Amino acid sequence: MKRKTFTWHCRNKKLLLGERTLIMGILNSTPDSFSDGGQFYSLEKALEHSLKMAEDGADIIDIGGESTRPGSERVNLNEELKRTIPLIQALRAKNTVAISIDTTKAEVAKQALLAGANIINDVSGFQLDPEMANVAKALDAGCAVMHMRGTPDNMQNLCKYKDLIDDVKDELNQSMTQLLDLGLNKNQLVLDPGIGFSKTAEQNIEIMKRLSDFHSLGYPMLLGTSRKSFIGHILDETDAQERVWGTAASLCVGIQHGAHIMRVHDVKQMAQVCKVYDFCS
Repeated sequence: MKRKTFTWHCRNKKLLLGERTLIMGILNSTPDSFSDGGQFYSLEKALEHSLKMAEDGADIIDIGGESTRPGSERVNLNEELKRTIPLIQALRAKNTVAISIDTTKAEVAKQALLAGANIINDVSGFQLDPEMANVAKALDAGCAVMHMRGTPDNMQNLCKYKDLIDDVKDELNQSMTQLLDLGLNKNQLVLDPGIGFSKTAEQNIEIMKRLSDFHSLGYPMLLGTSRKSFIGHILDETDAQERVWGTAASLCVGIQHGAHIMRVHDVKQMAQVCKVYDFCS
């Protein structure tokens, strides 16, 4: 399908969405993320990998200091700040790439934006911390608003839906409406249907088949499928790092259904996949 174009306002950056697929590279500065936990835990390694992702085609570097895999434990504020803020400062000093902070804590988001980040990527849909929306408004941040129920440690107990697509759409729309009512502008907001969050493998597959239904909400779409368990379910592959080409196929499905931004681990490979699909479609 032909994508609608949007301009995403992200502090001092404006990202054009829709003319080509944008790549958001994942940088987990954590010891326990589901696929790459511990790989980029030191500042030196994290910075090196961030710069490599930018060189390989990432339009956005998404930095997180707390794992959101199912059943993951929360980390305290100071630890999350220690894992993320020095990295954002170091990356911003060396590169102009857009930076996203992956957090559910308003204070982490605030410090990240002041350190040079442009975007808040909140897996709770700006629901867990009541101050998050105020931070986004005050600092004019781009906002990636994801669908999730509960928290990462209990979300997989909250997968019962009356009608999966309608319920996810309604809950996302409620999050968006709350943000608009608090004074954010629509051009700051991007939706994420939350693949892998509060959903079974079968439900994730159903959402992938019906991604185009979410365009009726009127926002650009971020899609995060990289190496996730529903791909392992399809492939019968338990090793997340062996799901690269399954991820590639999921990106093609996403572009076919009009998604604008892909959040991925394997930036160089997935940037090639998206570029070829964009060019030939």
